[in-house]
Amino acid sequence: MSSLFVKRLPKGSTTMLVLFIAVLLSAVAVAYSAHWNRQLLNTLYSELSVRDKAQAEWGRLLLEQSTWTAHSRIEALASDQLKMRIPDPEEIKMVAP
Repeated sequence: MSSLFVKRLPKGSTTMLVLFIAVLLSAVAVAYSAHWNRQLLNTLYSELSVRDKAQAEWGRLLLEQSTWTAHSRIEALASDQLKMRIPDPEEIKMVAP
């Protein structure tokens, strides 16, 4: 008699349940994938910004270096601060090797 009270599920309901769970898991996976993609994209853009700032700083440093090492500046410092001058031709002595 107990077998009379047990309800049987309709045919194919187990398949439908498995498919429903698969669809739910797929939806969650899509949402997680989109979120992860946005996070990675934000990280990429912040790193690109850091790179651009570093390249701009590098350009400024190269410009500063070229300014500090300019021949006219070095010559002016040598003549003003060190009292150096270009020797006259009669003051130049050639030494044989």
